[in-house]
Amino acid sequence: MVADTQSNEPVDQSDAIGAVARDQLKSIIARIERLEEEKKGIADDIKEVYAEAKANGYDTKVLRKVVSIRKQDRNERAEQEALLELYLGALGEI
Repeated sequence: MVADTQSNEPVDQSDAIGAVARDQLKSIIARIERLEEEKKGIADDIKEVYAEAKANGYDTKVLRKVVSIRKQDRNERAEQEALLELYLGALGEI
């Protein structure tokens, strides 16, 4: 314990550390909440783009698949496509 310079009473340093941790925690939570709100806004924007695409005659299910495929590595995608053909061929589907 350390003496408080003004009152000469001992001050628990864990209170000071706790205050720092509490402030840090509040800051982290505030940042997460702000980012969650931004994420919601972006999700709403994406939803609007899909709605616009649908209004223009595009199939949104296919658009979502295209976006998903474009996120993949080319080699990974080629491997999945080869396996898909193999499996479908084994089932007599192609």
